[in-house]
Amino acid sequence: MRLKRAFRVWQRHAKVYTKLYKSSIALNFVEPVLYLAALGLGLGAYVKEINGVPYINFIAPGIIASSSMFAATYECSYGTYVRMAYQKTFDAILATPVNADDLIAGEMMWGATKSMLYGTIIMLVISAFGLVGSPLLALAIPLLFITGLIFAEISLIFVAIVPGIDSFNYFYTLLMTPMFLFSGIFFPIETLPSSVSKIAFLTPLYHLVNICRSFASGNPLNASWDIVWIFAVVLLLAPATFGLMNKRLVK
Repeated sequence: MRLKRAFRVWQRHAKVYTKLYKSSIALNFVEPVLYLAALGLGLGAYVKEINGVPYINFIAPGIIASSSMFAATYECSYGTYVRMAYQKTFDAILATPVNADDLIAGEMMWGATKSMLYGTIIMLVISAFGLVGSPLLALAIPLLFITGLIFAEISLIFVAIVPGIDSFNYFYTLLMTPMFLFSGIFFPIETLPSSVSKIAFLTPLYHLVNICRSFASGNPLNASWDIVWIFAVVLLLAPATFGLMNKRLVK
């Protein structure tokens, strides 16, 4: 893998995105705000506080994390598959000096960039509403990128093994939706059965929620182990991502 050529792939995606960003940002902006309003204000009228924090303030950092997750997964699942199978963009890129590893790295970098971008947008929104207790939350922005790499890797692994685009329904229904619901965004996972909370601990979203919540409350050291976890998992998933995607591209 050569980072310079991987960056060229990233640059190609960024250039295409500049022609579509208005509609894309609007869609990714509206849904998290609706969740924040419906649950934070609606359910928050009945659930006053969790761990001494107003309910809307409790879920706001989790909404940042979920927005970051879905930005990377949509881009590196449907987006990557369409570029590979329908638009034949990958064929065109691989006809240049860019090799398969450069291409895969560029896809991951672009997915992580979108993860950071949309997470930052929601971060600004909740800050404007006064739902952030500390400016230290801004320090979590680079960690949105690192965790975005994990979500990109998971998505690319599924792209590598999926038989067709319709199979992404399984990916979102059986993996992404449960991760969204049971990663501590809307309630502490300690309230769940121990077996379920142990599974939640293995998900990257759980750790990103903890990171965002700790930084938002002004206690970044509380997320030290979560930060170590995401760096370790990025490295652990990389060989599987590159290996499986290389096999798929050969097909």
